[in-house]
Amino acid sequence: MKRFARLRRQALRFGAILAVGLAAPASADAAATGRPTTGDVAGTPARFAPRLDPAEPVTLRDIAASNAKVKMAYAALMEMWASHFSAIGATFETPRLLRYRGTVRTSCGVMPQDNAAYCPQRNAIYFDEVFIAGMAKHVGSELGTDGDMAAVGIIAHEVGHAVAIQLGYASRFTYANEAAADCLAGAFARRAREDGSLERGDIEEAFLGMALAGDPAPDALPVSRGDEQRRVRDALMSHGTREQRMQNFRTGLERGPGACLPHFELS
Repeated sequence: MKRFARLRRQALRFGAILAVGLAAPASADAAATGRPTTGDVAGTPARFAPRLDPAEPVTLRDIAASNAKVKMAYAALMEMWASHFSAIGATFETPRLLRYRGTVRTSCGVMPQDNAAYCPQRNAIYFDEVFIAGMAKHVGSELGTDGDMAAVGIIAHEVGHAVAIQLGYASRFTYANEAAADCLAGAFARRAREDGSLERGDIEEAFLGMALAGDPAPDALPVSRGDEQRRVRDALMSHGTREQRMQNFRTGLERGPGACLPHFELS
């Protein structure tokens, strides 16, 4: 935990944007991948995690390696959730996986740089491929691994939103939605561990990715009743602190999808 706290402080000091002055995004390499199209602006998705250190430049080789891992994980995610939906008599509508760079307009509004999000209007997961590759590289450099599970964890989290929304789970409180998605990402890691597809260090990479994505903790001591009410409101509309996000991921990892959504309790 001390190591995660140090990394979180480090992440919050990072203020510059990843180097994105690279070539234009590669063309779609599968039917499920493509560049975002222009759509009506409906709001700005929240950033999944802090911006990373520009001292760790992301290369085209890094992006290609990251995209290959994401593609493999995406296929496993689709198989897993299709199976779980089938077990409860439902059908999982496979979301498209759309990569981009920079800032783009989508059916769900403006998708900012350094982000990943699920767009229910289009049933699509958008991710900034430079940002995802940067997360893997940063986490890998901290842990002495390839860092790929930090990137995969982001995609698994967004797929978790697709799973929850398709089952009709959508809270008016941001934290409840994010907690479910983090838990479902942990359930995917559990499945990967069971089928032997995890590599050494993958679980540590996933937890560090969650730690870096945590929101700052609310003030410890309220000054007035109004401050206390504001703190409660802010907590309900947050993505969760680093401790909350790691714990929600751990719940799915240890107990499976039934611990994340009641729909899967008997599956």
